[in-house]
Amino acid sequence: MLDIKVLRQEPERIKEALKKRFNPLDIEPAIELDKQRRAILAEVEQKKAKQNEITKQIPQMKKNGENTDQIFAEMKELGNRAKANDDKLKEVETQLTSFLLGLPNLPDPDLLPGGKENNQPLRYFGEPRKFDFEPKNHVDLCTDLGLIDYKRGVKLSGNGFWIYSGLGARLEWAILNYFIDFHVGNGYQFMLVPHMLGYECGLTAGQFPKFKDEVYWLDVAEDERRRFMLPTAETALVTLHKDEILNEADLPKKYFAYTPCFRREAGSYRADERGMVRGHQFNKVEMVQYTLPEKSDEAFEELVANAENLVKGLGFHFRTVKLAAGDCSASMARTYDIEINIPSMNGYKEVSSVSNARDYQARRGMMRVKRANGKTEYLHTLNGSGLATSRIFPALVEQNQNADGSVNVPDVLRKFIGVDVIRKN
Repeated sequence: MLDIKVLRQEPERIKEALKKRFNPLDIEPAIELDKQRRAILAEVEQKKAKQNEITKQIPQMKKNGENTDQIFAEMKELGNRAKANDDKLKEVETQLTSFLLGLPNLPDPDLLPGGKENNQPLRYFGEPRKFDFEPKNHVDLCTDLGLIDYKRGVKLSGNGFWIYSGLGARLEWAILNYFIDFHVGNGYQFMLVPHMLGYECGLTAGQFPKFKDEVYWLDVAEDERRRFMLPTAETALVTLHKDEILNEADLPKKYFAYTPCFRREAGSYRADERGMVRGHQFNKVEMVQYTLPEKSDEAFEELVANAENLVKGLGFHFRTVKLAAGDCSASMARTYDIEINIPSMNGYKEVSSVSNARDYQARRGMMRVKRANGKTEYLHTLNGSGLATSRIFPALVEQNQNADGSVNVPDVLRKFIGVDVIRKN
């Protein structure tokens, strides 16, 4: 959530920043509501001061034998007007909060305006795999080797679902174990969070109210808390410290979680996006940091390096891309994507997004830090995929395939899966 003080003091800067997202929103309603709120608050304070002044007069008037009927009538009138002001203030504050919750984060000043066309590749690692035979695509490889059962996945749950089978399930689990070992070794705290979350989690993360229809909601009894299936572990992890004030000495907080992720809108499918590249359920390990504002950029670079090193460990050729303002999600001030090459898909596909929300999520969740000098301020939150498997798996089998249809297992996974080469039974 944006700071109303900034909207009030620098409206033109805010407007220009939002334009970079292709989002020329009219922020005047918020500014006008803020004016109304402050005017009502001023009147409330004025009425309270008047009430206090009159209240002090009553004992002396009674002592002097004076008639206090007029005074009490005036007090009653002031009370009625105070009640009306309270009701109006509540209404205005509700409207203002609703408006602010709908505004996206401000993109960092160095981001280019526009969408994907203005994304900037920053660096490349390795070289694309060159084959001296006709390579298969991941769908055929996974089917031939019995790694993925696509047909029965559709039979169980419909399009956008699949089943990991035999060595496929073991390979998926090996990938996840590699991720987990990596993050534990880097000093991140492993969390296993609920897969069903309350509305406040989506609100704090910035996914609600705008994207509340893009998640799977559970049917519950009228007296039961409404819940949705998490679209990413970030939604849970960035809400861990909602309504809390952390001590400066306790930051940074570094967490990671493994969860399946559930997406209602899997996106439009193209001919080259078969198999598990897009789906309604997939596995992901997510990193989140809570940090001091002045350490925010440093934390971002750490998360990017973590994601890059995970991909390097698997031996992939990849690139790191700085997203333009319009391609960053609404909650984020900046995002870098790690994109790997999947040969059959004729290009790069994102396997990790690393983002800095600055204080946007912290304001929504009232997450603050108390400094050593006693000052309290909003902290910063960051997140990064570390990593999702639904594109790692296809890239792994395609880039490590052999002419006989077998697939070499990357060195870092062999201790988890127990084989060096996956062959057809």
